[in-house]
Amino acid sequence: MKYLLMMQVDRGVLDSLTAEQNEAIGTGHGAFMDAITASGEFILTQALGDPAESSVIRASGGVPQVQDGPFLEAKEFLGGFYLVDVDSKERALELAAMIPDSKIDGLAIEVRPVMFSKAADF
Repeated sequence: MKYLLMMQVDRGVLDSLTAEQNEAIGTGHGAFMDAITASGEFILTQALGDPAESSVIRASGGVPQVQDGPFLEAKEFLGGFYLVDVDSKERALELAAMIPDSKIDGLAIEVRPVMFSKAADF
């Protein structure tokens, strides 16, 4: 079963971290990727840019229009994700708890099953 482990980021929380905490997050992600690669559960990961750099395509009168945005009121945003292939939801939850962000107050990992998947041909 494939699951998306989505890292919910709060810019205020990240900005308040010490240099040591930031280094621990980077090192922790490296160790996490090594572990899930070795176990055969890793598919891919992506880190996403800040929402301030985003654009939104939204229909206006049935015609797609480009808008700046999304300008959400929420403090949290999707900062990145891991796509994993695991035997159960319980294992996906175990893996999510291993991501260093899950140990920092104010950050979160959302675990969501993938309903459809098609890989790009490279």
